[in-house]
Amino acid sequence: MPRYLYLVRHGEQQDAAHGVQDGPLGERGKRQATAIADRLGGVPFTGAWTSPLQPAEETAAVITERLPALDPQPSALLMDCIPSGPGPDMPPAFQPFFRSIRPEQIDAGTAQMADAVAEWFTPSLTERHDLLITHNFVIAWFVREAFGADPWRWMGINQANCGLTIIRIRSVKPPVLITHNDLGHLPVELRTGLPVPQPY
Repeated sequence: MPRYLYLVRHGEQQDAAHGVQDGPLGERGKRQATAIADRLGGVPFTGAWTSPLQPAEETAAVITERLPALDPQPSALLMDCIPSGPGPDMPPAFQPFFRSIRPEQIDAGTAQMADAVAEWFTPSLTERHDLLITHNFVIAWFVREAFGADPWRWMGINQANCGLTIIRIRSVKPPVLITHNDLGHLPVELRTGLPVPQPY
């Protein structure tokens, strides 16, 4: 039977402009979380999990206010991480990102994502609808996994705050990316978290 993964990046943090990795949601982040909760209202969820970092947990709390039947469980497998290091075929434009990344961060992230894929990309005996509230790089890795792309290919796959990505896992056929970074539930002023377009 199919398993559906509903991947939601946490809402915008209060200090997002300052590059803080953990911290409370800002007012815009709370509005984003309310909007994604309303979007997901008709889904027959089987389970829900959240990163234990504060922005994800607060996003989960807002969602459960609107969807009280949900009981998101914290999972260290959904923590923000560096999923892999640079690969031999990786474009040189991505190299600067890794200058401040330590090898042990990469090793930890690689191990974490291997366990996360084993946990949630396993087909189910019954149809499942699982909500995962997590971070940009984690969702990017799951999308890369769905396509079976090179390990470095998570780079450049970005999700807006409270964007919705859905992946279907099947027992015989490869995973299917149903939708990626769907923002239909967010008005323009709430579409944050994506890279700023560069002038050409």
